[in-house]
Amino acid sequence: MNARKKAITVFGIIALLVGLNFMVFQIPGIAEPVSNSTETINNSAPDGVGGIMGGIAKFISYTGFRNATPGHLIMIVVGLFFIFLAIKYEYEPLLLIPIGTGIIIGNIPFFQDGGINLQLGIYQEGSVLNYLYFGVVKGIYPPLIFLGIGAMTDFSSLISNPRLMLLGAAAQIGIFLTLIGALYLGFNMPEAGAIGIIGGADGPTAIFLSSKLANGGIINGVQTQNLIGPIAIAAYSYMALVPVIQPPVMRLLTSKKERVIRMKPPRSVSKLEKIIFPILGLILTTFISPGALPLLGMLFFGNILKESGVTKRLADTARNPLIDIVTILLGVTVGASTQADVFLTGGSILIFILGALSFILATAGGIFFAKVMNLFLSEGNKINPLIGAAGVSAVPDSARVVQIEGLKYDPSNHLLMHAMAPNVAGVIGSAVAAGVLMSFIM
Repeated sequence: MNARKKAITVFGIIALLVGLNFMVFQIPGIAEPVSNSTETINNSAPDGVGGIMGGIAKFISYTGFRNATPGHLIMIVVGLFFIFLAIKYEYEPLLLIPIGTGIIIGNIPFFQDGGINLQLGIYQEGSVLNYLYFGVVKGIYPPLIFLGIGAMTDFSSLISNPRLMLLGAAAQIGIFLTLIGALYLGFNMPEAGAIGIIGGADGPTAIFLSSKLANGGIINGVQTQNLIGPIAIAAYSYMALVPVIQPPVMRLLTSKKERVIRMKPPRSVSKLEKIIFPILGLILTTFISPGALPLLGMLFFGNILKESGVTKRLADTARNPLIDIVTILLGVTVGASTQADVFLTGGSILIFILGALSFILATAGGIFFAKVMNLFLSEGNKINPLIGAAGVSAVPDSARVVQIEGLKYDPSNHLLMHAMAPNVAGVIGSAVAAGVLMSFIM
């Protein structure tokens, strides 16, 4: 059986199941939902033939076929699409496969009643998914992700050419422009702040800030919606689509002459510099933006473990099993939070639109600032504007995109190490921006 026949068979089965749902289980009188009264349910023990038929009807009323809605089916298709992108095109598979599977898990329909808690859904108190989701709601997972990132990151390119840090800072303009756009579209200030951080292209930071500013609670006297799911999905979706979104923007905003600019090789960085950098970075950035302490504290701590040379076991744990475990839990629970009745709203659509615009603006901000810097640099010290696109903190994918684009115009011009400087600066910049937003809003 070839691939086309297999695909037709799979879609045929799905169509059959959907047909059963709407042609059989939704017909009045067949498998009517059990009464909303818990007393009726408890007293419906099988008694003869009538009891058996009642038990069958009750079983059917609990099945996903009986409780499915078009929203559930739409979200399941979205989950399958995420998995397809991850496997077929290898777009951030370590993120999209857990998130895609989580979307499917979160949208398996089950019977819900005000008096009955089956403890199945992610929003049902006492369920396993609800306990795992606690790490998202309370912002526990993002700092652990940052610990692993810090243990994997080499800041040498940034240390050797500190001026490139400005490109990472410039790319954060997407955050603040998106905040203004969200306010214009009717979101309140805390919600707009959480939505704006999508422009930083940093999933953990987006989750962390939305858990503080848009968690369904009252922030500084303002009632907020629970936007953690839509913001997280938007942030990770655009991170995965870096190879699709960024290249057209890079080509549009740069000339052929600019794309072939050669930069001097980064200088060699000593071990002492590598050790001092995360210590100074931790102190300076958290003094400027204390709200970013959970993220930046763990980021620089992970880097100290790596660069100290005496905590290899701890560094290996942080950058391998720990970050893998947390990524699995974060991806699945964020995906499961897209329960159709919660996720499929007009607000979620607006968030996805704003997220795309913020990502484009952030990319453009880094490129434009590189062009501005070149106005003041001598001929031999100019910056290739393509690396400005790496100012968004999608590490290391954005830097890889810069490398690929640069090689298209000059096969011998390798920009990866140069692009890593604004790329890691973007991670720091987005976390600082999150802390600044918290200080202004909370």
